[in-house]
Amino acid sequence: MIATAERSYRSGLHPLHGVLLAGTLPLFLGAALSDYAYASTYYIQWTHFASWLIVGGLVFNGLALLCALTGLFRADGRRRLSLVYFFLLLATWILGFINALVHTRDAWGVMPTGFVLSIIVTVLACVATWLGFSRISAGGKA
Repeated sequence: MIATAERSYRSGLHPLHGVLLAGTLPLFLGAALSDYAYASTYYIQWTHFASWLIVGGLVFNGLALLCALTGLFRADGRRRLSLVYFFLLLATWILGFINALVHTRDAWGVMPTGFVLSIIVTVLACVATWLGFSRISAGGKA
């Protein structure tokens, strides 16, 4: 008697992709909170913190975007969902880059545009992280 076992392959996020995606949200959230702190206190150092956090978020988001691009070629029945995820990450990166350019101005020139962009980018990063971890990593059912 030969025993055979069926293997079920789970096509979720690669662990590196998950780490990069999970690192994006706290960096952009930190930038939004730093912008809020600057709007409340007017200490210029908060805009510097926000600038560096945005750059870190762009690095993580850019690498997660590359992972999502490679995931587009692996997507079997979830191509539409993978495209939404990819374009959501792309929109987050583009708006984050614009936000980084806004934060290169002097401290008075950052507000309120930088704060609004930081909030929008944080919301987009939150939605992308939620979508990436909930639907794409769910395995064979999409």
